Amino acid sequence: MAKNYGINLRSNTALLVSHNHLNHANDINAVISSMTYDGFDQKGVLVANNSVINGGEKKPYLRDFYKNCVEKFVVLEEGKRVGINEVEIKALKTVHSEEAIGFKFLTPLYTLSYSSDTKYSAEVVEEYKNSNILILNVPYLKKEKGQQCLSKEDAIKVINEVNPKLAIITHFGIDFLRADPLYEIREIKKETSSQVIAATDGMMINPVSYAADQGQRTLGRFQNK
Repeated sequence: MAKNYGINLRSNTALLVSHNHLNHANDINAVISSMTYDGFDQKGVLVANNSVINGGEKKPYLRDFYKNCVEKFVVLEEGKRVGINEVEIKALKTVHSEEAIGFKFLTPLYTLSYSSDTKYSAEVVEEYKNSNILILNVPYLKKEKGQQCLSKEDAIKVINEVNPKLAIITHFGIDFLRADPLYEIREIKKETSSQVIAATDGMMINPVSYAADQGQRTLGRFQNK
């Protein structure tokens, strides 16, 4: 899939995995293999929670061989941070059936938060605040009892509370896909003041264009003229 969109995994600096569910960790060994020439060139950093790297109730999908192919692996628990180059990465709280973490990326130019799989929680949403870009996993179209992830209704609440410049909705479930994500995302947009888009395979954005001070810098350039 990466090759189809012109992404060279050899240039990866870091690999981040939120939790040890198959649909989140199934490619971990293949990605590390591509990054390191199957261990011939040990490089890169793996950042994940404990269940991904060491296992928990079930065996991790990460094989020991590939675990040792990276230059370094970092186990992050919620609230902990790690720095990679100029990016600070904070592990965010989740409420999910499996031990999981979200990620908040703090860079000199913008802040981006990724929810991972989580139910709605005021405590969780508080950690997304001050994000320029917010990526939400929203598999459910309708909110029902016992769900372990966000619904469309939850997404609207989260976006309104965080008020990011851009919200990206991803991880659609079957009901969401049948209903047409593009239509449903437009409906979410109507209920918020943020720009809201649906993720698609291979989609790329320029995160700097959503930086907090981007508008101020642009205005300043016109004033100087």
